[in-house]
Amino acid sequence: MRYRIVDVFTDRPLAGNALCVVLDPCPPELMARVAREVNLSETTFVTGIDGDRYEMRIFAPADELRFAGHPSLGTAWALGPGRWTQVAAGGTVTVDADDEGAAMSQPHPTFDAVDAAPAITALGLPGAATAWRGEAAGTAHVYVATDAPIDGLAPDLAGIHAVTTRHDASGLAVFRPLDDTTLHARVFLPAIGIPEDPGTGSAAGPLALLAREVFGTASDITVRQGDEMGRPCRMEVHAEEGAVRVGGRVSACAEGRFTL
Repeated sequence: MRYRIVDVFTDRPLAGNALCVVLDPCPPELMARVAREVNLSETTFVTGIDGDRYEMRIFAPADELRFAGHPSLGTAWALGPGRWTQVAAGGTVTVDADDEGAAMSQPHPTFDAVDAAPAITALGLPGAATAWRGEAAGTAHVYVATDAPIDGLAPDLAGIHAVTTRHDASGLAVFRPLDDTTLHARVFLPAIGIPEDPGTGSAAGPLALLAREVFGTASDITVRQGDEMGRPCRMEVHAEEGAVRVGGRVSACAEGRFTL
């Protein structure tokens, strides 16, 4: 089975958020095992292509996902330039890919306020914060907005796992504004085998919407993530009610074949 590894939300290889795209048919019973072998944040399996429409499945090391951001962008980019209709378990989205990167229309999220105290404790976050559970396309995260610096956190992953389990969410995303057009974010997903994610496209749109409401940031914004991991990601987000779009650069890193 042919595969490509691409780095998403970056203009150079060995940065951003790495993704393995399996291009040839894979027996369904092997998908989770292949994803564990690769051990990246996500591995995608293209299960069918019909013109400009393709179907795919998305696996993290410990679970299958209904929808995810950087796998959507990276898979479309790996398939080639054009406007793609992508079908995954969480829904159908449009992804535009060109030689430099990709951007997707993101399903609009719904939010419910939750108690921030357990998340503050689990993150080791100094100061006050506000928290929500947000869900889009079947993928939910707990979002924490703060004014405090987040680069020096000492997160308790067991505590984060407990917070996300309590709210039936995949991850915990904490963010703060750096200026009117830039957000700093960190996202932890221990429940699906990812202690910290370098770049989380599924969270970028919702947290940019929340930042507009809480901090009054711009509708067009850059989300910075992954610097603390040595995998800097830059996500370009348009956050507007009913029109959420997430994009970024994509860089080719490796290609090869599974011989199973």
